[in-house]
Amino acid sequence: VQLQASGGGLVQAGGSLRLSCAAFGGTFSRYGMGWFRQAPGKEREFVAAINWSGSSTYYADSVKGRFTISRDNAKNTVYLQMNSLGPEDTANYYCAAGRGSSLKTYDYWGWGTQVTVSS
Repeated sequence: VQLQASGGGLVQAGGSLRLSCAAFGGTFSRYGMGWFRQAPGKEREFVAAINWSGSSTYYADSVKGRFTISRDNAKNTVYLQMNSLGPEDTANYYCAAGRGSSLKTYDYWGWGTQVTVSS
């Protein structure tokens, strides 16, 4: 499956963005999906995950209560709604197909979309 993330951009602190990740070439509904991010000079880290049906979600503590992951299997798309953004959220955001919170449990990765939050 191929993944294409979009929706990144420049936003002021306190603002919101919604990222999208479209899947091509596979049976999207078979996969759990996750969002990860990587800031300059830092390791890629887990942000949020959702199971194949959308009935179960999981978040990193740093984004819990501010970010919401969702999916639309009819559109082969997973979303990440990001609210109350702060400069610490500045990173390149990646979507991936797999499960859990470890990079090792994700088999397919998309190109990142850059999110920059100005203070």
